[in-house]
Formats: sequence, C-alpha cells, structure tokens
Amino acid sequence: MIVNITKNKLKNSSRKEKQIKQINTRLVEASNCSQEELFLKYQTSQNGFQDEERIEAAREEYGLNKITKKGADNVWKRLFRSFFNFFNIILFALAIVSMIIDLILPASKGKKITWIDGMTVIIVLFMVFLSGIIHFVQEQRGASSADKLVETVETTSLVQRNGIMKEIPMDEIVVGDIVYLAAGDIIPADVRILEAKDLFISQSSLTGESDAIEKYKNIDSSKEFEAITDRSNLAFMGTNVISGSAKTIVIATGNDTIIGQVASKINEKPIPTNFDKGIKKISIMFTIIMAVIVPIVFLILGIKGVIGGENQWLEGFLFGISIAVGLTPEMLPMIVTASLSKGAISLGKAKTIIKNINSIQNFGSMDILCTDKTGTLTQDEVIMERHMDVTGKEDFHVLKYAFINSYYQTGLKNLLDKSIINKTFEMASKNKELEDFQRFYEKIDEIPFDFKRKRMSVLVKSLKQNKVTLITKGAVEEIVSVCKNIYIDGEVKPLDKKTIDKVLRRVEEFNSEGLRVIAIASKKSTINAVGKISVNDECDMTLIGYLTFLDPPKDSAAAAIEKLHEYGVDVKILTGDSALVTKAVCAQVGIKNNRILLGKEVEELSDAELKIEVEKVQIFAKLSPDQKARIISILRDNGHVVGYMGDGINDAPAMKSADVSISVDTAVDIAKESANIILLEKDLNVLAKGIVEGRKTHANINKYIKMTASSNFGNIFSILIASFLIPFVPLNPVQIILLNLVYDVCCATMPWDNVDPEFILKPRQWEYKSIWRFMFWFGPTSSIVDIVSYVVLFFAIIPNASFMTSKGDWVQIGAYKSFASLKDELSIEKQKAFKELFWAGWLVVSMYTQTLVIHFLRTDKTPFIKSNATTSLFISTLIGCAIINAVPYIPGINKGLSLMPLPGIYYAWLVLFLGIYVLLVVSVKSIYKRIYKEFL
Repeated sequence: MIVNITKNKLKNSSRKEKQIKQINTRLVEASNCSQEELFLKYQTSQNGFQDEERIEAAREEYGLNKITKKGADNVWKRLFRSFFNFFNIILFALAIVSMIIDLILPASKGKKITWIDGMTVIIVLFMVFLSGIIHFVQEQRGASSADKLVETVETTSLVQRNGIMKEIPMDEIVVGDIVYLAAGDIIPADVRILEAKDLFISQSSLTGESDAIEKYKNIDSSKEFEAITDRSNLAFMGTNVISGSAKTIVIATGNDTIIGQVASKINEKPIPTNFDKGIKKISIMFTIIMAVIVPIVFLILGIKGVIGGENQWLEGFLFGISIAVGLTPEMLPMIVTASLSKGAISLGKAKTIIKNINSIQNFGSMDILCTDKTGTLTQDEVIMERHMDVTGKEDFHVLKYAFINSYYQTGLKNLLDKSIINKTFEMASKNKELEDFQRFYEKIDEIPFDFKRKRMSVLVKSLKQNKVTLITKGAVEEIVSVCKNIYIDGEVKPLDKKTIDKVLRRVEEFNSEGLRVIAIASKKSTINAVGKISVNDECDMTLIGYLTFLDPPKDSAAAAIEKLHEYGVDVKILTGDSALVTKAVCAQVGIKNNRILLGKEVEELSDAELKIEVEKVQIFAKLSPDQKARIISILRDNGHVVGYMGDGINDAPAMKSADVSISVDTAVDIAKESANIILLEKDLNVLAKGIVEGRKTHANINKYIKMTASSNFGNIFSILIASFLIPFVPLNPVQIILLNLVYDVCCATMPWDNVDPEFILKPRQWEYKSIWRFMFWFGPTSSIVDIVSYVVLFFAIIPNASFMTSKGDWVQIGAYKSFASLKDELSIEKQKAFKELFWAGWLVVSMYTQTLVIHFLRTDKTPFIKSNATTSLFISTLIGCAIINAVPYIPGINKGLSLMPLPGIYYAWLVLFLGIYVLLVVSVKSIYKRIYKEFL
C-alpha cells in the first residue's frame, strides 16, 4: 500500500510538472508571437471580446481567475475542526471507554441494558455535539460577515469588452480579455503587453527585485532569457504598476499564472501574531498541567484500590481522563471566534472593514500607529497657493511649465498634479497666454516619478516653434541637485552655492508656514533625444521657479490624536515630505516634534542605533518606502505592536511589515490588497473606534481564559486533595463532564459581556505568565471552600440524612466508616447512598462557586455594585445553577448520574459556603491587585 501511495504521489507530481511546463510554454509563445496571432488564438480583438458566449467559453476552457491556496479555509474544514479538535477527541475517547464498560461488557454478560446505563455516553456525546455546533455556527457566521464586508471593497480592473471600457472584479477576468493598466494597479493575471507608455512594474512580490522594471510592447524574440520574468513584454499576476500605462491581453489566469504555480507548491502560513503566540502558549500550559495532575490522580486511585483489596485502575483511568476534560476550556475556540466575529460586525457598522478577522486582536493591542500626514492629519485637498520665480514674484511662465509636466505625464496623478491642472484651467480665462497653450505642445517621452529621485520629467515639443524641451518637477533639493543654471531677472545665470543657499532659505520660510514647495526646472533638448531620454538626461538643467501648496490640517485631527494618546497609542509620522512642512502640520495637531529624523540620517544609522532613536523620535521625514518599512520592523523588534496606515504605492512595503495594516477604500489597489483593515473614512477618529472594539474583544477572551482556567484548576486541585482524603472517587467522570458542560454553556455569552472603561485605556498583549499567576492565586482559593464542604458533607450533613432502601424503608445513612467494611445488603445500599449524596452536594456547591466567580473575576471592581455583567451573562449563570440544582431531583436522570436529592439543611450550609467563598475571593483579589498593580 505504501508503494502505491508513493507511486500516486510521483504520478501527481509528474502531472503537475507537465502542466507547469505547458503553461510556461504558452507564456513564451505569447511573448514571441504577433498581436494578430494572439487575437486569432484567443478569439478576441483590439476591442476585446464581442459576446458573452466567448467569455464563458474562455472561462470554461482556462478556469477561474482565482488562486486555490493550499489549506484555504472552507465550510467543510470549519465543520471538521469544530468537532474534531484536541478537546473533543478526549471526549470521544472517554465516550468509547464508557460505552465498553457501561454497555458492551454488561450486555455480553446477559445484563439488560437501559438508557440510564448509557447516561455517561449520552452526556459526553451531547457535550461534543453542543460545543461543536456552537463553534461551527459562530465561526461560519463570522466568516460570512467578513466575506460580505470584504466584497464591498473588491479590487477591480479596467477591461475592454465589445469596445466598451468597464471596471470588473479581478476574479471575473478571463484569458483573452483586454486589460488596461495605470499607476497603482495590481496586475490581475499574467498578461502580454500590447501597448506601453513609460511602463514601470515592481516585480518584488514575485522575484524579490527591489527596482522597478520597465516593460515594452516589443521584444527581441531571438534573445535567450534566463527566466520568464525577464521577458519585458510580459507582466505577471500580483505585481504592481509603479508608473506609466499599458494595454494588455490576458494569457493565463488563476492557478495557471506564475504566482499561482508558486502557491500550489507551498502552503503560505501567515506570520504568527501576538494573539496566535499567546493562544499557543496557553494550550501548552494546559497540556503541562494535565500531564502532571492526571497521572498523579490515576496512581493515587490505583494504589488506594490495591491497598483496599480492590482493582480501581480502570476507574482511575476513566477518572484521569475526565479530569483532563474538566481542566481544559472546551469553549475557548467558540468564545474566540464569537468575540472576533462580533468585533468585525460592530466595526463594519462603524465604517471599518475587517479583511482578516484575527487582525482585530492586533488592532486592540496596537501601541504605536505610524502614518503619513497627507490625508490623515490634513484634509487631503491640496490647494496651489502661489507660482513664483526664484525671487518670489508671481510668474505665469512657471505655472505653464508646471501644467505641461503634470498634464502630459502618464503616471498616477497625485494631489499636487491635480491641483496644478485645476488651478491652471481656473486661471486660463483670466490670462490669454494660458488659454490655449496646451494645444500647442506634443508630449514625446517621459521619465516617470520614483521615490528615490523624487522628481519626474516630460519631454515636449512646441508645435509653434518646433523646439523640444525637457521639463522636470519635484522636491526642491532633488531638483537643485540636477540644475547647473538659474533663471533670474530675465537672465540665465550659473547656479552657485550662494544662490542655492538663498533659494533654500526662502523655501524653508514657506515650509515653516506649513506650505509644501516643489521646484520647476527645464532644459532645451534636440529632436535626436526622442524616445531615448533617461534619468541620465536630468542634468545641467535651469531652475526657473517653484510652486507652493497648502494642505490644511483636518478639524478633527487634534482631537483624534489626543484620543489615541488617551488609549495609550503613540502616533508617529512617517512621510516623504519636507521636515519643516511636516513639523508645522504636526505642531497644529498636537504631535510632539522636539526632533525630526530625516531619511538620510536613518540610512546612516545601524539597526542597533535606530532601535534607540525610534523610541525618542515622533516625526520621520524625507523617507523612502524601504526606510518606512525598516522603521516599522525596528519598532516591532523593540516589542511594540505596530499599525501602519497608508493609501499609496509607496506605503505597500511598510504595510507588509506592520502587525496590522490599515488602508482606505479610495487607496490604490496594492495598498488595499496589503491591508488587514480598510476604513471607509480616512479619519483617525474611526481608528479610535476600531481600537476600542479590538480591546473589548481582547478583554472578553482574556476574562474567559483566566476565570475558566482558575475555576477549573481549583476544581481539579480539590479533586486531587479529595483523592487522598476520601475513601471513594470524589466525583464520577460523567458528573465532572456535566459540571464542565453546564459551566461552559454559561460562559457562551461572554463575548457580549460589558467591559469596564478602564480596561480599554491602554493596549494589552497576551501574557501567558499572567494566566499562570491568576490561576495559581484564585484556583486554590475555591479549593478552601471545597475542603470545608467535604468536611461538612462527610461528617455533618450526610450521616444525619435518610434514604429509602430497596425494601421501601427509610433508613438514616450514618457515618461512612461504620458500614464501609460490612458487606451485607443494607451496608452496600448505605455506601451507595452516602456516595450519591456526597456527589450531589459537591456538584451543586461547585456549580454555585464557579458561576459566582464569573461575576467576581470578570472585573477588578465590586461586582453587582460598580460593574455589572450583561443581562445575557447574568441569566445564563442563573440557568446554569438551576440546571445543576434540579438534576439530583429529576427521577431517572438522577439515577443515571448517580445522584440523590439533597436534604433541606444542605442549602443553609450552602449559603455559608458561598459567604466564605465571597470573602476569600474579595480578600485575595485585593492582595493580588496590591502586589501586581493590575487584575485582569
């Protein structure tokens, strides 16, 4: 059989390799053949598909444009893990053993089996079913809600079909579609480029190359390429357009793409978050406790049986398994899922879309938010204030050149470009020189903007004068660095250091007022340069003037930042903008700016030095995208949970480095794809709401884990003590499981519990050590009450209680030791009655203390007075107590569970037990807070 499996694996592997080879061949052929051959092969045209039938045929032939990720979640996987988790497997094992002992073996000896004999099996399987169903329903509901929210910001592509241009979702694209690309777009499939204008594509997500690659319409088909990704007339799914534009035809979709092939070979696992690590450590913690306690109990009962002349090893084994079940918080997966899905739905109502439901945890734990200033602190409505020559006088010549540069560039037009174009059209009616000049220029070529050069150039030809001019626009320092001359007072003069200093001082004055400044330079060129210009041509230019822009702070920014600070979130500004502009804006919104760290300084610092600096500095200016990502990585290394908010191409590296990445629905595709969370409003106030919801989610999960761990540990610790002291099993396995089941059902409403306002004032990370601490303080506290209840039940209540014998006589039970050694029928009945009454008494007191402790441990305030649970949690705890209280009195069920009705005097003692417990918990709680300076 092993040989057959191996053969099948090899066969599947061979088939997969053959399929990959065929797809790669298809891409190579598409790269080499003409456009007409492509249109013929895929039955399309320059105007795209002509009818729906051909689109459906292409989808049928080549498949959907979706990558099937190995290990992707679905309904069946959620159903499987809901019922077959670690905890439920233990329950299944217990049910099987109980079935053998209680049903199969007695039946084989001729005993008549009733449903009461199978009570243990029924309760265990019911517990598995109930826990699994609740877990599945909550997880399915959460997944469904998240999917619906994500659909509202689905990434689209511009496609031409039947001559009509329209945006469609990426997954609707088929092989043969004509797709148009622009700066900021994600390539939706593997495509062949039909037309390109200064197209630069980042392939770092696929090849790891940091520099953008220029792509062209044509390729030398005789040239040999080391890899398909080296072919300059092909672009690949998952890469993104940095600048320029293109018209393309789709060659491969979904699993057939290059990135799809990679995904089919590996199972991508997300980087473990702070929450993931915390839950893993908690699971390990419970496993260690079980590994220690369960064998001890098993040995105690087995050895006691040997000493007493009885074989109790099997009973000890069953009891040990039941303890393992009693110790583990079975409802933890359901509580986590319900809390996260509740948070996602609440945030959806607050105009916040959660793409990854687990990111809510990181949202709440975030203690540093890094963001650009544009659009976040400012109104994201850049207004061009002035267009000046280098002396500060208004100059239409400067505005004209700025307009030509912005109007004719084919890259992604940013807010500055739009402001220049709008201002020019607004002024055109007032100035004849500006009215028609755009019609008298022809764009020849361009050098796209990139974030290292921080400038972009266009080469234009004047149709009137037949002259070619290179016009460059960009950050002042970067423009000055490529200038040799300066246009001043009607003359072109050499640009010396004295003049440069004078220009930069003037720019600093504008920056200090919060104005952003960009410079304009030009250079006469020749016709011979057409189609051949490059970055090397940006030299020996003439500085002609500059433009100033105002992006005023949002009215809500200062209050929002103050609110974030109240919640313990430090706001750091990471921007590519000028230091002085950024400082002026930050001063208006309340961000400290004692020192600003520039990109060039960041570059010079080692990682060790930067680790120190990032803690001191709030504003980082003139940064490149890679420098932003590096700062975020350093902050994470320092132990912070870091969020990054961005919406541009240059933000993608930083977003991928952050614990939680945040974008807006108007962001470029690559930013939206990189984001865990998408805001429908670019406002820090919306972030504050998300942080609060994340912390509520953390609080309720944390409460459940701590109170359940301490409560269960207390019960198990009590059982361990009782195993030494009491001559019989302290509780039957089925009774432990019933107690655990009812308690867990009580806790099912925990995700909707109220959270004290004080708890959300600071970020909290998952610390398994605090759970250990909490468990070892409050677990044994309940054991004190348990021991008191043992003593009272064993020596006071039960000996004086009466029961009805099999002959119908009422008999006083008496002391256990007085009849334990006797073997007559009455003594055996007395022993049985003693045990059943003891079990009923301890079951009830355990349930009351467990549910009472929910209200005392869910808050560090005084429960019922200063902090109340939600009505649903309060009612569920009452129902839990009522169920356990009623079980000993229900005929048939009490017999199946080996329980007896409790005498009235027991409830007077119960009030005393609970009073002692409340005093103990309040006292320990007070001491705990004094020592550790916190509670939950």
